[in-house]
Amino acid sequence: MANKSKTSKAWMHEHVNDNFVHLAKQQGWRSRAIFKLQEIDQKDNLINTNQKNFCVVDLGAAPGSWSQYVAKKLDSQLLANSAKIIAVDLLEISPISGVNFIHGDFTDDKILQQIVDLIPTEDKKVNLVISDMAPNISGIANIDQARSSHLCDLALDFCQNHLTQNGGKFLIKCFQGSYYNDFVNAMKQSFQQVLIRKPKASRSRSNEIYLLGKNLKA
Repeated sequence: MANKSKTSKAWMHEHVNDNFVHLAKQQGWRSRAIFKLQEIDQKDNLINTNQKNFCVVDLGAAPGSWSQYVAKKLDSQLLANSAKIIAVDLLEISPISGVNFIHGDFTDDKILQQIVDLIPTEDKKVNLVISDMAPNISGIANIDQARSSHLCDLALDFCQNHLTQNGGKFLIKCFQGSYYNDFVNAMKQSFQQVLIRKPKASRSRSNEIYLLGKNLKA
């Protein structure tokens, strides 16, 4: 218990003194995680503001900063006419203008159907899937890694069924652990190109890493 309390205090001290935390508050973002997506988007051009019916699905969206960023980049006119942002999470989030939020588990058939119903393209395929999901941490390494691996597998399965093969992209957070190499290989089997990204806003001591899959294989 003492070690857990010590760790919590250290995390709080780091959080309070985090430049990205302060910057997010100053700019009106919901969390510092926005800067991770922003950096990767600027490098890899994730969000196409010129494509008709451009559709983004944000898996595990709470508290909503990634959807918030996408909505700002896809301006209100695009969102009103053709573009679509679909955010899904087990946790409720306060409304974001231009974002269609679905409260529930994206692997549940009823929730999945709600997602599909919102996709604007005729073939019901999305252009970009983003996932910043992380499991509830137990502190037991094997359990936490298994939970994280399971979430990654579920998100990849979603892409295999719902991401377009016409230039679709998939960005996901995973953690470097015993399953990491297996998941990278699974990504490479599914996508023609897999890139590794470690944005500046990702704390150096964290073993989180972002994988970007481009061009889903047939």
